[in-house]
Amino acid sequence: MSLDTLAAPAQHDIVVRHSRFLARAVAVEGTAQAQDWLRQVAVADATHNCWAWRVAGEYRSSDDGEPAGTAGRPILASIDGQGFDRVAVVVTRWFGGVKLGAGGLVRAYGGAAAECLRLAERLPLVAQLELAVHAGFDDLGAVHAALESFAAEKLDEIFAADGAHFRVRLPALRADDLKNRLRDATRDRVRFEHDRA
Repeated sequence: MSLDTLAAPAQHDIVVRHSRFLARAVAVEGTAQAQDWLRQVAVADATHNCWAWRVAGEYRSSDDGEPAGTAGRPILASIDGQGFDRVAVVVTRWFGGVKLGAGGLVRAYGGAAAECLRLAERLPLVAQLELAVHAGFDDLGAVHAALESFAAEKLDEIFAADGAHFRVRLPALRADDLKNRLRDATRDRVRFEHDRA
């Protein structure tokens, strides 16, 4: 399954038995950015600011004083269930005087987050791959032309006595095609040192 992030911040407001739930979601590049955003958007006079975020294999959630498992985990389940990554969601609650019970809280927090994400504009995430390439001086023209034709982002280029060492980034799905093009263009003299996701 391909994953998406948010194209723009989103929010959704619901009222459940007199309690107001405001869900807000934003795309994040890393865990530090997610934590910073959550600190910035927490509403001091609200009853609870429950949240969750996912960035690749890392994730966190918080019930912020609600019964354990009734807020943060349902928010995280909404992120995962809708195929999102690199997303942080906070659901702020203002208590309306009527207790919802554990099941009601799970439905309210998870529902607010899920609807916020469902209505949000999605941006597909394309898996990137870093590729280390070594080429001799005679092949540099062909290597540069191939990298340009594949729109590979050159991260660095280091010259040594035996040629140039490149580190490039491109969509993972195009990496094998680029390798084949480089092998053909250099009569198989190019070397690939290692791959990293």
